[in-house]
Amino acid sequence: MTEPTTLTPAARRVLDAASRLFYARGLHAVGVDTIAAEAGVTKKTLYDRFGSKEALEVAYLRARDARWEERLRDALAACPGAGTDRVLVLFDAVEGWMATEGGRGCAAINARAEVDDPAHPVAVEVSRQKTWVRELLRTECHAAGLARPDALADALVLLYDGALAGSGTGVPGDPFAVARRAARTLCEAHGA
Repeated sequence: MTEPTTLTPAARRVLDAASRLFYARGLHAVGVDTIAAEAGVTKKTLYDRFGSKEALEVAYLRARDARWEERLRDALAACPGAGTDRVLVLFDAVEGWMATEGGRGCAAINARAEVDDPAHPVAVEVSRQKTWVRELLRTECHAAGLARPDALADALVLLYDGALAGSGTGVPGDPFAVARRAARTLCEAHGA
């Protein structure tokens, strides 16, 4: 997923303000009046640029995900070849990401917790993001020659999401190290 590149300066300010506020307070807790004021624009400008608060919520998730995907792709590029270490890059990359971009856990999981309808655009976007991570893991497990890459990817994505949730709660104390160790054990158990 790539972030839109045609944002006007006002739209960029709206998206930046919404991103800070949505991550810090949640989707439902932040109204368009607050976002517009924080961005220094009118509500009309916000609606002209994004159409609806719902569309802005999805834009926030997509923009954050685009930055995360770029960081992860850079980490993977720094670990050429195939193997368990490349599978585990995800856990190192997400730990670094959360150290600079986190504090409240996974933005996608947090957003999904606020919507009940699985057809809601936020739910659809979160599902797309989580499917992408799972598919990346499956691809890397397959390339590493690990047995049952589909089942292994399912388990690894749960460790990944669990570490993200743990980073927001502080339990366990070092969730990414715990998840990485468990992921290594799973990969070793699935060794070709």
